Amino acid sequence: MVVLLLTPWPVAYAHDFTNGMTEQDTVRIAVAESSAAPNMSVFGQAIGGVTPGDLFYIDATDNPADIRVNLYITNAQELICHYRYLILKVGVYTESNGGEWEKVTGSNGEPFPDTFITMRDAWVSFALPGLVKYKITIDSGSFYCTTTNTEKGSLSPQFYLTVD
Repeated sequence: MVVLLLTPWPVAYAHDFTNGMTEQDTVRIAVAESSAAPNMSVFGQAIGGVTPGDLFYIDATDNPADIRVNLYITNAQELICHYRYLILKVGVYTESNGGEWEKVTGSNGEPFPDTFITMRDAWVSFALPGLVKYKITIDSGSFYCTTTNTEKGSLSPQFYLTVD
């Protein structure tokens, strides 16, 4: 049995929003602690699930403009050698005034659409309003692992996040 933590790539990147705005109008990104990251138990020739966890925190409280969030799996080419499929449900949460995390809803109160990242696409993109703190997570997922032979690369997805 191999237990993996889906640790985010340790590099996070955000553009400053300075198009006619003050230098305070920025977005900050932080990588979640590895103890909060999603994980999964991987066996060769087995179907499995993903335990939810946090990937990134986005602080857009100083930015009044909408932001475009792009989440990538950077090692999808390596993962193809080990998985027939890997489907991860991306969660987006906002921090309430009380410090609690709540699922993001649309301006009309409708739920944020389900968003999935896979090895096939290896990226997702969505727009979020500014002036808020966000948490990007993996809420669930499933996989079929064909081999745990790591001579051909890593078994764990690596994530990269940008904000435009």
